[in-house]
Amino acid sequence: MIKVTVWNEFQHEKESAEVRAVYPNGIHNAIADFLRSDEIEVRTATLDDPECGLTEEVLKDTDVLIWWGHIAHDRVPDEVVARVRTQILTGMGLIVLHSGHHSKIFRSMMGTSCNLSWREDGDLERIWTINPAHPIAKGVGRYFEIEGVETYAEPFGIPEPDEVVFMGWYEGGEVFRSGCTFHRENGRIFYFQPGHETFPIFYHETVQTIIRNAVEWAAPVLRTPGLKCPNVKKVHKTCKD
Repeated sequence: MIKVTVWNEFQHEKESAEVRAVYPNGIHNAIADFLRSDEIEVRTATLDDPECGLTEEVLKDTDVLIWWGHIAHDRVPDEVVARVRTQILTGMGLIVLHSGHHSKIFRSMMGTSCNLSWREDGDLERIWTINPAHPIAKGVGRYFEIEGVETYAEPFGIPEPDEVVFMGWYEGGEVFRSGCTFHRENGRIFYFQPGHETFPIFYHETVQTIIRNAVEWAAPVLRTPGLKCPNVKKVHKTCKD
């Protein structure tokens, strides 16, 4: 059983009738609904919950944290970000969706601006699978299309990914590294670009497949306290005659 926490700032849905029409129960619940299974246990958390719903106890009981945010990145307390970062380094997986590229936690893990170019015209996006052997690409064809997205464009201010699994192309000719993986100590991170709040992208079957695959990939291989810097004794070599 993989334990997943889906975090959503849950602000757009409260403030915008247009967003509520697409995600009446919030983006976090839309994601939780398609993830729940006999293999995946899901809880949700939002910005307005005490401690953003990300207490020490919740994070230690979370195998994979999914993060969606947009207009309230700065309202996430630094102590919560530090708490999440610690758990990632110990082995908790992190999946960052769409505008979560500017979240405090993603920028903290990347160590860069994570800036990009964008345009909200509802363009078609064709997402190419450029690493078909990767576990996150399991069951995904050579490419898939999403009618109506927010365009994200390179350059994308991230460090060189460990792997680029998906590459997006838009009607305007822009391209974007739409699915990237990173390792940070014991933790695995996947950034996935589709998912704007006014488009029903999280109901897209292939998007759901990819997020489910990413949960399985990001689940801890080793969950242990962060690396230390101990002074160690020499391991003596033993020889046999």
